[in-house]
Amino acid sequence: MTKEIIANVEPYETRVAVLDEGALINLFIERGEPLAGNIYKGRVANVLPGMEAAFVDIGLERNAFLHVGDIRSQRLAGEEIEESFGKGAIAERLRVGQEILVQVTKEPMGSKGARVTTYVALPAYYLVLMPTVNYVGVSRRIEREQERKRLRQLAEKLRPKGMGIIVRTAAEGASEKELADDVEFLLQMWNRVEERSRSSRAPSLVYQDLRLIRRVVRDQFTEEVSRFLVDSPEEYHRVQDLLNSFAPKLKSRLQLYRGPEPIFEHTGVERELEKSLRRKVWLKSGGYIVVDRTEALTVIDVNTGKYVGKTDLASTIFRTNMEAVGEIVRQITLRDIGGIILVDFIDMETEQHRTKVLAALHEAVRRDRSKLHIIDLTGLGLVEITRKRVYQDLEEVLRMPCPYCEGRGRVFSPETMGMKVRRELRKVMTTTKAAAVLADAQPDVHAFLFRDGDGWVRQLEQQTGRRLRVRAQEGMHIERLRVAEGPSLEELDRAPIRQDREQVAWLDYGPAETIGVGEGDEEQELALSLSGRVDGLAAKLRRLLRRT
Repeated sequence: MTKEIIANVEPYETRVAVLDEGALINLFIERGEPLAGNIYKGRVANVLPGMEAAFVDIGLERNAFLHVGDIRSQRLAGEEIEESFGKGAIAERLRVGQEILVQVTKEPMGSKGARVTTYVALPAYYLVLMPTVNYVGVSRRIEREQERKRLRQLAEKLRPKGMGIIVRTAAEGASEKELADDVEFLLQMWNRVEERSRSSRAPSLVYQDLRLIRRVVRDQFTEEVSRFLVDSPEEYHRVQDLLNSFAPKLKSRLQLYRGPEPIFEHTGVERELEKSLRRKVWLKSGGYIVVDRTEALTVIDVNTGKYVGKTDLASTIFRTNMEAVGEIVRQITLRDIGGIILVDFIDMETEQHRTKVLAALHEAVRRDRSKLHIIDLTGLGLVEITRKRVYQDLEEVLRMPCPYCEGRGRVFSPETMGMKVRRELRKVMTTTKAAAVLADAQPDVHAFLFRDGDGWVRQLEQQTGRRLRVRAQEGMHIERLRVAEGPSLEELDRAPIRQDREQVAWLDYGPAETIGVGEGDEEQELALSLSGRVDGLAAKLRRLLRRT
């Protein structure tokens, strides 16, 4: 295995790519200052026994969310350990106004605040110090039983009284002195945290975790990495200083890139990144997978595509599914997809094939540094995966919802919209007190409305005794209709229909099916109501998936 780490530093963005045998397996992007890993002295703002949760003011725009489960157990991202803590009612442990020390375990996402825990974890290169837990754990990624036993004994010997230690994957083969140096470093760090906490008023930041490149050095720069290439002289020297402190043997693998071509172009990362964002990802055999995200979950579909096999259909399906396993896990890791993931493998006829595919999936996910759980393969070929995430996934970082379709990926067809417009204009013509109505529609919708002539307009005018004109307006959203009412078409025609004119109704057939007048609050209230209903449906879907 040959891993490389490529770091690109720009004024407003830092990107770090991890390559395995030339294939992109991880991409980290930092814009602004991350919160995960930071420690705050906070004040409990609300305690909600019914939700077994509390909200903590840590000085951010939104209060942080503290769930009883986060209080009782803590796992550092990327470190798989065996652990067991007791449970208890949150109301017995917290009260409103209480000042507590919390650490951010999940970045704020969307409308949700940060997620925090009361169990602080301070990571170094070889060890993680857990000052509030009397516990010793060894990363499950260290597989040799003799080495696990040695490291556990050293951890028991070195850990401060009443504190916990997790032995990280990088500690495999490390000496007692190297581990002892880590303990000393972490104790000094914890003492500084306690000192700042005592001298600070809540809410306040008492410890800030490392920025992206140095965090990657700490968490990912192991013996497996053959080269760490960075294009910033400043970051190069910072990483050098960091390696001098805890991993001098890796200094020779750190390189400064000075080439004229952008570093991600030179190493092929940019090309791999573009491919990683595509909905359809091709397999070498000619099959492909499709990655679709919804509000509630992510669905990954496997297809044979151009692959026709060489023997029988069952073998073709089995080979496609087996090849898809590796790419599915790579895409989940690369895109940092979290939450519920449904994988729809091609239906397999034999139990033997299903067992082998599921075993391959379990083996492939062992290299994922995030907490991940696989639920057995069903007879229909469906596998449910749950995966914890700490940061926003790649899709959320790099993209925004389409401002045209508002993230749906689809809009009404000209035919559908045309019929909606006709019905809406009939309603306006029969209810208005004005003598004339002028409407603007998107050109494709306008073309549908008048593909058989303007007989429907003339008929509507005769039925209502009012004048009507519908114009094609370039640049209009296909799901929007603008309507103005006035004494005559000639007067209405003198000026464009504007939103700020009192007689204008903006009829927006968007995702929330809202029809608003001017810029009032009715549209916002309806949108909020619909948002709540969508969230409720998503929750029901999650419960249904768990039952199945």
